[in-house]
Amino acid sequence: MKFSPKIFNSHPKSDGDFFLGMKSILGFKPKDLKVYKKAFLHRSVNKRDTEGNPMNYERLEFLGDAMLGTIISKHLYKAVPAGDEGYLTKMRSKIVSRKHLNALGKDLDLLKHVESRIPKSHFGENIHGNVFEALVGAIYLDRGYKYCEKFIHEKVIEPYVDIEQLEGKVISYKSLVIEWCQKQKKTFCYDVYEDTGNDALKHFAVKLTIGERILAKARATSKKKAEEKASKRAYFALQRHMEDS
Repeated sequence: MKFSPKIFNSHPKSDGDFFLGMKSILGFKPKDLKVYKKAFLHRSVNKRDTEGNPMNYERLEFLGDAMLGTIISKHLYKAVPAGDEGYLTKMRSKIVSRKHLNALGKDLDLLKHVESRIPKSHFGENIHGNVFEALVGAIYLDRGYKYCEKFIHEKVIEPYVDIEQLEGKVISYKSLVIEWCQKQKKTFCYDVYEDTGNDALKHFAVKLTIGERILAKARATSKKKAEEKASKRAYFALQRHMEDS
């Protein structure tokens, strides 16, 4: 009996390697490899479909973000029956924070599968979380809600979601400082300016003034990071007052 070589060679070796890589990450066999490949396609590749629409992971990232939010919300709703809307929203934000999603993407080593014309060393930190969200979106399109929920439970909820630990986790020191200042009717000001240091990357410096006092200074590679860094220093300087108020 003769077999057509097409049966064994219908996919190039790269597809086989990618299939095995995805199977290892997902814990199940992917059906539609094309949708997973799109989840790792950076916009710099500049690919388009037959109708001329851009092909990259960004639309899948949007879908995956929505699926993550829905499934995490469902879990919290069941796990914390006494939690009100505000509490549940804060807990969800902690679980799906950019820092946490970036860590998940790194743990799964997703970056090695990304197709790009930009050297991977030039990517910002957030690509790890962006691709993780795109992968969740791909799972939903390929296998539906149940597989998507199972993947998030196994990769996110079971290993990382501890309600007691999350309750004490701060996701934004700036928000805490501003909330305290408003509650205490204190004026505050973040004076941000471009740093003229000799660093290879441009830095920003910030002075955080509360009332008449400069309470903290910091510098970082973005305004947002510099403000958060200064806020964290101010928080620890004011922690006793904050906890007593």
